[in-house]
Amino acid sequence: MSAKSLTVEDAQAANLVLVGPEKGRQAVHDLVTAYRANRRTGSANTKTRGEVSGNNKKIYKQKGTGNARHGDKRAPIFVGGGIVFGPRPRDYSKKVTKTVRKLAFRRVLGDLVRGGKIVSVDSLSIADGKTKSFIATLKSITQPGKVLVVANSFDDSTYLAARNVAWAQLVTASDVNVEQLLLANSVVLVGDALQTIAQRSA
Repeated sequence: MSAKSLTVEDAQAANLVLVGPEKGRQAVHDLVTAYRANRRTGSANTKTRGEVSGNNKKIYKQKGTGNARHGDKRAPIFVGGGIVFGPRPRDYSKKVTKTVRKLAFRRVLGDLVRGGKIVSVDSLSIADGKTKSFIATLKSITQPGKVLVVANSFDDSTYLAARNVAWAQLVTASDVNVEQLLLANSVVLVGDALQTIAQRSA
């Protein structure tokens, strides 16, 4: 298994479309913001004075007690009363156009290639399914850190070997996204994964 660092020339030869550092910064920000917003459940909820338990009875008469004027005990100023302007269930999701998604993808790929953070290998398979073997294989390919291994597909034994390695993540070339690429210190492209990514960047 031979590992080779992907250069700009190699990327161009594979028809990988890249964007320079002068373009696409806002697109990356918008897309990552959308990813994180879309993961929010938006289920936070508080009860208003019309929803908390209790009745509408006036707690004491309007005049003559020397106390402030009050209505029912569900008013927001009382303990156990309703909440004013509290969170309600809502949808946080954001939409990002295909043009922005593609621009962000190209920008991040360009940064990784220029930074020498993408390594290409012919194949990667852990036949014995052992974590120790997986770690040794990765260390022979790239420096330990946050490593993203991208392939068109993985066999079950490789998934088994990698599942307990916190600093490594396996993802298919058709599913890898901008956020995963941004968080990776190095990216390992296995086999024909480069062609799949090049098609996505076109």
